[in-house]
Amino acid sequence: MTNAPSPIRLVVTDVDGTLVTGDKQLTPRAIRSIAALRERGIAFTVASSRPPIGLRALVEPLGLTLPMGAFNGSTVVRPDLSLVDEVLIPEAAARKAAARFSAEGVDLWVFSEGAWLLTDPAGAYTDLERRTLQAEPRVVDDLAPHLARAAKLVGVSRDHAALAALEPRLAKEIGEGAAVHRSQAYYLDVTPPHVDKGHFVARLAGELDIPLAQVAVLGDMANDTAMFARAGLSIAMGNASEAVQRAATRVTATNEAEGFAEAIERYVLG
Repeated sequence: MTNAPSPIRLVVTDVDGTLVTGDKQLTPRAIRSIAALRERGIAFTVASSRPPIGLRALVEPLGLTLPMGAFNGSTVVRPDLSLVDEVLIPEAAARKAAARFSAEGVDLWVFSEGAWLLTDPAGAYTDLERRTLQAEPRVVDDLAPHLARAAKLVGVSRDHAALAALEPRLAKEIGEGAAVHRSQAYYLDVTPPHVDKGHFVARLAGELDIPLAQVAVLGDMANDTAMFARAGLSIAMGNASEAVQRAATRVTATNEAEGFAEAIERYVLG
């Protein structure tokens, strides 16, 4: 006899490319699906590469009450954005990544001590990030002094193919000093080592006394597969790469075609 799958008691989702549309909007159907989870007594939160401030706009419409994982889970905040704890990038790794971005002609953003720091406020994708975070960057003359307290570095480029090619090279160059993953085709993130979305999911499930077999996760990028490896049910978006889809238990529609809500309704609420 085949055992029935465990009922889902916790859902953790990625945000960009998964929960929200390409223009960074929550759809009414997505909001309703999360309300249905709450009515069913299923816990819900987010794990994102965004900084904490970029999660603020999700709290009220989604009724979030649990801790949220920012910077791929290396910083954990409460819904009021008060800090639970954080891990920073080792300074040597941060400086190595910054030097590589400079050599490759890739713009650098530094997220440090609650601020989004950059040198060119009109650079590539700054307008998109303003809309995403609903916040303004702090413009500085030199990013180097801030690398000692960096929670995340982002290499930004309109040359998506070049950024994809840089990803494995930078990861090899930094080694165990930091994690290197693209969170979007145009963003190459450098985050603290040995702490990822999978660790956040396992930690939260443990705090809630929920077995990982009863956790569902959703995502669209390689940095989400750490969650896939931990959870009993993993759902890749239709806009994810083939490799990410292969790592998941299920595949839903794209984020532009209500894939998040479809997955919740079909695979979680049933």
